[in-house]
Amino acid sequence: MDNSIQVLSDKTWLIASKNTWIEGLAIQQLLTTANLPNMVKVMGMPDLHPGKGYPIGAAYLSREIIYPALIGSDIGCGMGFWQTDINLAKLSIDKLEKQIGNIDLPDTRHKYNLGTIGGGNHFAEIQKVSKIFDATLFNQYQLNAKKLFLLVHSGSRGLGHAILQNNAVAFARLNRQVVAERLMTNLNTQGHEVLNVCHNFLQKVTIDKQSYWLHRKGASSAMDELVIVPGSRGDYSYLVKPIQRDDLLMSLAHGAGRKWRRADCKGKLDNRYSMQELKRTKLGSRVICEDNSLIFEEAPQAYKSIDSVIESMQQANIVTVIAQLTPILNYKTQGGH
Repeated sequence: MDNSIQVLSDKTWLIASKNTWIEGLAIQQLLTTANLPNMVKVMGMPDLHPGKGYPIGAAYLSREIIYPALIGSDIGCGMGFWQTDINLAKLSIDKLEKQIGNIDLPDTRHKYNLGTIGGGNHFAEIQKVSKIFDATLFNQYQLNAKKLFLLVHSGSRGLGHAILQNNAVAFARLNRQVVAERLMTNLNTQGHEVLNVCHNFLQKVTIDKQSYWLHRKGASSAMDELVIVPGSRGDYSYLVKPIQRDDLLMSLAHGAGRKWRRADCKGKLDNRYSMQELKRTKLGSRVICEDNSLIFEEAPQAYKSIDSVIESMQQANIVTVIAQLTPILNYKTQGGH
């Protein structure tokens, strides 16, 4: 068996290499979830971390019973990734920061704030390609490393809280598209959508001719053609091609995964960094965020290393890494909704 795949119980598996830090509480929650009625198998990803009763960063396979709590209220949350026309050779971060504007004041005709990013760990980020690992796949999808990319992480906004059915998945995908269109308009560029995938949703699947319900809470689908796995705002993102494995519940990690609870972040960082210092990262990128709480709660130090997450998935043979992307400008909020 691959050395990053751990069997914790007859129903509980975990993908984590020796370099991947997993909090004990998250593992306890995973084991507890495996004991729910009609639960067939639970699969923790390398970004596993504790949630409210059930962990985030996992896939859950049940028979006959659906568990809404294993998807959460932000139904359809996921990642959209666009190739823009902005030339890397003419890059000016000062110009981008001035151009990016404010998309936090939505069209008030829509009560669910369509076209806005939201709080928590949601963001939009301008990125550049820093490494290409698989040139054949990179070129196959007609990607251009001389142009910048736009990554949008958002969900179904207020709609996910109002309903618990999968109409929210379509809304969440549309929300990422509208966010990208508004930002590209502000940046005076055009682009094309490379991928738009979810990591909080329910799917009916057939395994060995048996029908099951597959819940994903912070887990991307390996059934998608391409997936992007982002790190924190001060870390790399990776474009990957999934390798589907039924025994690993056809799922991938959705990001780096939290290392610290949000409530602990300000106390750990307040005496070490100023607000302005937290708006710059070790990779040279900048952060646009006018919410003082989010600056601390979403600091790079609060997250695991994305490289350890990618390493775990490579050892489990569930991804082919295509490219590494470096953040340039991370947009969270200019103020507003």
